[in-house]
Amino acid sequence: MNKIKGYLISIIYILIGAVLIGLAFAGKVDSFWNGMGSALLVIGVIQFVRFYRFNKNEEFREKIEVELKDERNRYIRDKAWAWSGYMFVMISAVGSIVLRIFEQELLSIVAGGAVCLVIVLYWISYFILKRKY
Repeated sequence: MNKIKGYLISIIYILIGAVLIGLAFAGKVDSFWNGMGSALLVIGVIQFVRFYRFNKNEEFREKIEVELKDERNRYIRDKAWAWSGYMFVMISAVGSIVLRIFEQELLSIVAGGAVCLVIVLYWISYFILKRKY
C-alpha cells in the first residue's frame, strides 16, 4: 500500500502541475501559477523516478534507508535545521532594521513579524520538548 501511495502522490503532483501550466498557456491564470505548475510537475517527476528506483534497485534502497535512519545523518539534519533557523532569525532581524532605514515600512513589519513568529514557535517547542524529555 505504501508503494501505491508514493506513486499516487507523484502522479497527482504531475497532473496538477500540467493543469496549471495548461491554464497559464490558455491565459486563464498569471505567471505565478505557471511557475507553480512547473515546479509541481518537476517535483512529481523526480519523486516518481525516486520511488521507482527505490522499489527496483536494492543498492539505492539501502542507501536511502541509511540516510533516513542513521544517527549521524539525523544529527546532521537536525543541526542544519537549527543553523538555518538561527540564520533566518538574524537575517530577518537585520533586514527589518535595514528596511526601516530605507523607509520600506511594510516589508520591515513583515520581517520583524517573521522574527517574532519564529521566536514564539521556538519558545512553545522548547517547553513541549522539555516536558517530553
